[in-house]
Amino acid sequence: MAKKLNSVVGIDIGSRSIKVAEIRSQGRDVVVTALGIVDTPEGAVDHTGIYNSDAVANALKQALSSSGVSVGQAVATIAGQASVLVRTLEVPKMNPNELREHMQWEINRNIPFSESTVVSDYRVVDEGAEGAQNMDVVMAISPQSAIETLMACVKKAGKQLFAIDVEPLGLARSVFTSYGDEFDNQTVCLVDIGHKTTSINIYRNGKLLMPRQVPLGGELLTKSIADGLGVSGPEAEEIKRNQADASQVSAGGAATQQFTAYNPFAEAGEGGAPETSAESAAPVPAADANRANAFIVDGLSELAEEARRSIEYFRSKGGEVERIVLCGGGAGLRGLNTYLSNALGLPCDIFDPTRRLQINAKKASEEFVAGHKQEFAVAVGNGLHIMFD
Repeated sequence: MAKKLNSVVGIDIGSRSIKVAEIRSQGRDVVVTALGIVDTPEGAVDHTGIYNSDAVANALKQALSSSGVSVGQAVATIAGQASVLVRTLEVPKMNPNELREHMQWEINRNIPFSESTVVSDYRVVDEGAEGAQNMDVVMAISPQSAIETLMACVKKAGKQLFAIDVEPLGLARSVFTSYGDEFDNQTVCLVDIGHKTTSINIYRNGKLLMPRQVPLGGELLTKSIADGLGVSGPEAEEIKRNQADASQVSAGGAATQQFTAYNPFAEAGEGGAPETSAESAAPVPAADANRANAFIVDGLSELAEEARRSIEYFRSKGGEVERIVLCGGGAGLRGLNTYLSNALGLPCDIFDPTRRLQINAKKASEEFVAGHKQEFAVAVGNGLHIMFD
């Protein structure tokens, strides 16, 4: 029997930033005892995974040290959209031995990587009602080299990797812990907007129903501003954060376009409590906001299109989505939840993974937590591994 931990640090390595969240269980309470974030070294991580393990390990070590993480065990997610395949399957009900054999067949036929040596796992997420003929299983496949690189980074940073998880399941723990009662029996589309990629995952009662990743993120908006205004990337990022307001961009086009429903098997590569952080920021002069907004129209429309395609595909299979929740660094764009709500015709909230947890992170101020909470969804979900597994 695997040992049960009462404390762990959740690690989320992204292409723009590295996030850590130390989680401790104290009786029935879950306490966040450290939160930290540092920039990912330039070029060290992209959508294919970790390129420079030494640079990533050093940055991770800095995040752990500066945030005051003291526990030795870690749970991390695989970095890079192209480094992991996560898919949900509906399979006939069968006993564990039959399922093991069947899933090996599913894994072998779904390997999308050129590398032949892979690491895989699966989990039953819904056994169905009594008398049901089918059950839902989620499977994950990753090249062995990606697993070994992640393990090396964590070890070089001074921690022992207790478990490796995939982002959709880590987010499922965050959703269930933070909004379990309010989202009870609601189907929620969680949109995690990273720097280079966006995850669009659909959940119901904490169970993953459909995962998807698309190769666009906040970088697309930053680049559009940089090209439009003729400024550097860092300057464009500042303009995006301080001047852009997605709620002032018309969602009419994105809302009325007819999109082809996303089909995960056809692709080659792949309220609750609306606590907004972006919209409560200090207003900026209208002229500056309009200047930035002019260059993010196409990127916002593309993001809305991808979310719509996922939702329409889910609907084509008989499902229904009742709410959208945003997380990740890209969710910090002022007014993005309003824009997507208008574009997709659904309530849209900013996700706070810490709202039901006690925060006792001595090196993280209230202002820091309030300003970055949506960015810690995966790291907190990884830390919550000790409460669910």
